[in-house]
Order: sequence, then C-alpha cells, then structure tokens
Amino acid sequence: MYAAFRSIGAYVPEKILTNEDLEKMVDTSDEWITKRTGIKERRIASENETTSDMGVKAASLAIERSGIDKSEIDLVVCATISPDYLCMPSTATIITDKLGLGNIMAFDISAACTGFIYALNVAKAFVESGLKKNVLIVGAERLSKITDYSDRATCILFGDGAGAAMISATEDKREAIIDVHTGSDGSYAELLMTPNGGSGSIHDSLTAESAGAFMQMKGNETFKVAVRTLTNDVKEILETNKISSDSIKHFVPHQANYRIIKAVGDALEMKDEQVVLTVAKYGNTSGASIPMAINDIYESGKLKAGDMMLLDAFGGGLTWGSALVPFSPKK
Repeated sequence: MYAAFRSIGAYVPEKILTNEDLEKMVDTSDEWITKRTGIKERRIASENETTSDMGVKAASLAIERSGIDKSEIDLVVCATISPDYLCMPSTATIITDKLGLGNIMAFDISAACTGFIYALNVAKAFVESGLKKNVLIVGAERLSKITDYSDRATCILFGDGAGAAMISATEDKREAIIDVHTGSDGSYAELLMTPNGGSGSIHDSLTAESAGAFMQMKGNETFKVAVRTLTNDVKEILETNKISSDSIKHFVPHQANYRIIKAVGDALEMKDEQVVLTVAKYGNTSGASIPMAINDIYESGKLKAGDMMLLDAFGGGLTWGSALVPFSPKK
C-alpha cells in the first residue's frame, strides 16, 4: 500500500498587517523589511479566532476537494507551535471535534516550521503500514499570539494562517509520495525558541518576564545554518531518488525569508518558474506556510494532477525536512 497526496486547502485571516503599519509600531521601514526578508504584509487572526478555528477552515476545504467522506478519515495530525492550549488538549483533538469526525486518533506535532513535513512523514508511515487509510494533516498557526511587537527582529516576520492536506491509501505506485526526509539537532535550540512557559523555563511564570513568552531568534546565525542545512538535505533527497532538479515542477520551500529561499534555489539550480513564493503576502506562518503555498498554486491553476512537488523546511528545534510529492487527486 502507498500514500497519496490527494488534496489541499488553506485559510488566511482577513486582517492585513503591512510594513507601513509596522513602521508605526517599531523602528523599521518598508525598505528595510523588504530588502532583508522579501515580506510586504502578513495576515493576523481576529481577537476571538483560535488556531483550531483556522485549522478547521483549511481542513474543511481539503476534505471537500479530496472527494473522501468525513466518515472515512481515521487520523488527524496537527502541526503547530501556537496551539489553542499550551499543554492540553491538543489542537488536533479540538479540530477533530469541530469537524465532527467522531472518536478517531488525533494528536499534535511540535516541529516549528518543519511541522507540516513531519506530519506528512507520519501520515505516510501510518498509511503505508496499513494502520490508517485516510489521514488529515493540518498546519495551523496563530503566531501573532506569541510575537513581541516591540521586537523589530521578529515582529516583521510572522503571520497567521492554516493549511491542510488529505493523505490517503492507494495501490497505484505512480500516485505515491516518493520520499520524505526529516531531521533535528537540539544543540542549536537557542537560535530560535520561546524560552518561557515550559518545565525548562528559567522563569517561574509567564508573568516573571513577559518577553519570555514570545519567540526569540538569533537571525544571522539562523540564516547561515538554514541555508547550509536545507541545501544539503534537498540535494540528498534528489540524489537518493535519482531525480534531477529539472524534473521538479514546483519547488515549495517554507516561506521564512526570501533570501533563504533564493540562496537554496540557486544552489539547486532551480529556475524562477519552479520556485513557489508567497512570503511577500503572508510572511512566515511556520507549520502552515508550505500547505498555504501549495494551496496558492492550486487555486491559481498552476498545480495539476501528476505534478512533482519538492517541499523543504527548516525550523526551531532545530528541525528540517524535505519531501518529493506528486500531486495525486482522487480520480
């Protein structure tokens, strides 16, 4: 049995936070942000909009497009670092309940920006083992909730949104997800982290030092490690599977920073028309970024059945991953 990538869906909040808006909040400028990140605007969830709310909207679209009845879904995996609740319940269980999927297995994955690829790997394993037939994977983030809008190094980067995909069993090898690579290195944990709120926190509570409840990043160091790690990982998955970069229809990187995407794309000799870019209008949406980008090319008519996608991501942990995924909608 093989695992097929059947459908995609996404949701973005209505509110837009532009670079010009940020100029009024911190010492920055549209020119500075655009030059260093490629970001022009990002979406921000409404006050009463939760991560699970956004995940449900994206998932509902992915389910509808899959042609699979909700009663046939037997696992939900949610990739998020901004869950509805810090410890429990998992956001996946809340999404499952809101979708009315019944008493099925559901859990979260915390792998930061690599979360969706981790979830894809888990779904692939469950399907190929025969344990599950239809796995709904969701990447959903309300990063505005853990962003310090007085820290110009991070507040310019992050936005909110959600994406989802249906991964289903198939006997047709031509439809199968070819390969998924994932890895991590905890020795780099301090480069990108939210240092407060857990048992490893240096503070007694979230109120002890408010900044500790927000994301913190060492930007220059993260950039260097990201480019080196992603380039090596993507080259490895292509070489392992004897696939050339010319065979890739859509290179869908995590939308963290245009300079990272450009550096990795150039190293892989990807043409501009192969590279999917949404960072300018959504910013960095962590685990939601890759499915949101896939949804963009789907809704624009660029993603066709049989198209080969190369996904790659790098995130806090540190974590990284890549995947070779043909788009295989249900016939």
